[in-house]
Amino acid sequence: MIAGHIHPKAAAGRMGMQDTCAVRLIDRRTGAAHRINGMPLVIFTREPGVAVAELLDGRDPSVWEARIETLGSGAGR
Repeated sequence: MIAGHIHPKAAAGRMGMQDTCAVRLIDRRTGAAHRINGMPLVIFTREPGVAVAELLDGRDPSVWEARIETLGSGAGR
């Protein structure tokens, strides 16, 4: 899933609690994940809409996008 700018409260209301997701910040120019000290930036969350909104806040949407990958539920743990 690719997300654009979403208001955190609106996103939380739409997505609610769900399976754990990995949210990555992607540079549209290269298609590569944003890296900090050589490590890709990944946020693990059950509220991906909020994570996306926070990652994209203040960033140029023509340069950045967020990708959400559902990892599965913790029901079997």
